[in-house]
Order: sequence, then structure tokens, then C-alpha cells
Amino acid sequence: MSENQVDPALTYTSYLAIDELLSLQRPLSDGPEHDEMLFIVIHQSYELWFKQLIHEFLAAQAALEAGETHRSLALLGRIRTIMKVCVAQIDILETMTPLQFNSFRSYLSSSSGFQSAQFRKVEAILGRRDSAMAGHLPANVQSDILLITSRNSVWDSLLVYISKRGHVIPADVLARDKSVAYVANPVVQDVLLDVHRNDPESAGVCERLLDIDEGLQEWRYRHVKMVERTIGAKMGSGGSAGVKYLASTLFNPVFVDLWEIRSRF
Repeated sequence: MSENQVDPALTYTSYLAIDELLSLQRPLSDGPEHDEMLFIVIHQSYELWFKQLIHEFLAAQAALEAGETHRSLALLGRIRTIMKVCVAQIDILETMTPLQFNSFRSYLSSSSGFQSAQFRKVEAILGRRDSAMAGHLPANVQSDILLITSRNSVWDSLLVYISKRGHVIPADVLARDKSVAYVANPVVQDVLLDVHRNDPESAGVCERLLDIDEGLQEWRYRHVKMVERTIGAKMGSGGSAGVKYLASTLFNPVFVDLWEIRSRF
């Protein structure tokens, strides 16, 4: 079949693989417990959104590094909107009481959201660089994340974009070892201040990134409170530290330099 040829047998159901999709919710509890279906659907939805976030972030990086302002703004805006949807889904999860969750929690065994390979990939794309982020994941996932962390993060792509707009980013920053976490840089902050004062288009791109950073922190906070509301201080599924670990991820901005310049305007 040629590229532009229409398949007359194609339907909504076949195109979206609806039958396969609806067969993927497989409760394990006896009965099964009513709320296990909600738990599965919400978390499968998260994984689909994580897949889309990875897709959008990679496209946004390509647009940034190509100097495409308007496409970058559109993609980064879409990413922020997806994050809002992810936060909104927590409202649905919070309709499940601790008793309802505990009615099937034991069936989860060692499975845990801590094992979400796609979320780790999102973190890596955003710039997280540490051995603890993937050591518990399968070898193929660790290899994928190692590859991601050897390349430009979203922040690195922004610095490439800014430099192509005529702003002087230090050469050692642009050529730094991408496998090492970025450290706040006063010189880069000076450049960002100039960008905000004299280059409205680039400033708009920077603010979109700040929207995403704030959105990620909002999602982390809501996630922490949802878990605390559901299981309190109990150990998380799979032996994770639960709320204690999740709380440690709060208030750690991704794009530090963009936050540091706030007090200098």
C-alpha cells in the first residue's frame, strides 16, 4: 500500500487498537475489588502521558537547537498542558480512600511507581544525572537512560537556542560533559537577564521552560500529598521509602538559573 493510499478496512477501533487497549486492565484481587480498576486505568494513563511527554520533549529539543522559536513555544506549551492533565488525574485518585486502596494493595507485591522507566527517562531528558535514578531498573532501560544522559538535556538545548540568537553563552558551558548534572552558573544568569530585558522572543521561551519546571514541582507535591493521604507514613510498594522519599524530591527546581534571576529584575 502506497504512503497516501487509504485503507478501506480501517476503523476507529482498529486504528486505535481499542480491543487490545481495553484488554490491558487485568485486576489481580479477588472479586476483583472495585477500586483496583481505577488504580490500573489511572496509572496506565500516566504511562501513556509519559510516552507523549518524551515524544514532545525530544521534538522541543530539536526545535530549540534549530532556532525555531514559534515551534518551540508551541511544543513547550503543549508539554505544560499535559502536565496539568497529569496533576488533574490525582484528583480522581484521591476519590479512593485508604480502606479502598488497602483492599487490593497486597496484590501489588513488589510493583511500584518507583519502577516507572518512562518517568525516569523524562527526568533524564530534563537533566537529572545520578546513578540512583536507574540502578533498580532492567539493563535495557539503564542503557536507554545512559544514552539520554550522554546527550543534551532540555536545558542544554535552551542554551544552544540562546547562543544562536546572538547571546554569548560561555564555550565551556556549551561543551561541558553532558553526563554530569548542570550546576547553576552566575555568568549564564547574567546572559539570561540580558535575554529577558532585550530579547522578548527568547524570554518567552525561557518562561515556557519555567512553566514546565513549576508544573513538574506541582505534580510532585500533589503526588506526595496523595500518597500521604492514602498510606500515611507506611513504606511504599516494592520496599520504597514512600512519602519520605517522595518528599525529598520537592522544591528541587530543574532550571535553577531561571529561578535564580527572579530576584535581580
